[in-house]
Amino acid sequence: MIVLRLFLQTGLWLAAMAFILFLSAGNPAWPAAWAFLIELGALGLAVGLWLNWRDPDLLAERLRWPSQRDQKPWDRRFMIGVGAGFCLWLALMGADVERWRLSLVPTALQGVGMLAIAAAVWVGWQTFMVNSFAAPVVKMQADHRVVDTGPYAIVRHPMYAGAIAFFIGAPLMLGSWLGLAAAPLLIGAMAWRAVGEERMLRAELPGYEAYAAKVRYRFAPRVW
Repeated sequence: MIVLRLFLQTGLWLAAMAFILFLSAGNPAWPAAWAFLIELGALGLAVGLWLNWRDPDLLAERLRWPSQRDQKPWDRRFMIGVGAGFCLWLALMGADVERWRLSLVPTALQGVGMLAIAAAVWVGWQTFMVNSFAAPVVKMQADHRVVDTGPYAIVRHPMYAGAIAFFIGAPLMLGSWLGLAAAPLLIGAMAWRAVGEERMLRAELPGYEAYAAKVRYRFAPRVW
């Protein structure tokens, strides 16, 4: 049943992104967008099927609706806002590349974008290997504990670090300089959420204060 949900939700997610990209582009034959969607679908399903084998409870958690009863109220508002912003970002890139034709990204950099997206998924996979509490929303969970192994030994928010690679890689792969210029807005929103999440963890999760003192950086060593 959970595998069926994985395929259904992945299909709906890809269909929604395809609708926004191709509608804004005015070109359903946009090759870069098709390659982008195929890469996301293939890698997402691969990680999801691995999770079903390794940690089905975490997979079920990540397939839950992004607005939940035990979620922090401020995070519900954040998810609505960032979801709208993400959709606008996709629409901007579609219009930029195919409708307005303002950007011309070299093919080599589009390949770099494809690798950056794969790197983002790899970081997520590494995170799931060590953290069964990696829910998609900000909340405290039963038996929640500090995780300090794997990528958490390097930065406090490896999933967000991987998301930065995605926010840079996606516009490069799609060929949109405007999308790349707008990416810092999404990264900044993610940084704001990380600070709010840490405020909750410091207040409610025993041992997190000591962990934060040991692992000093949130997203990137010696940067932030």
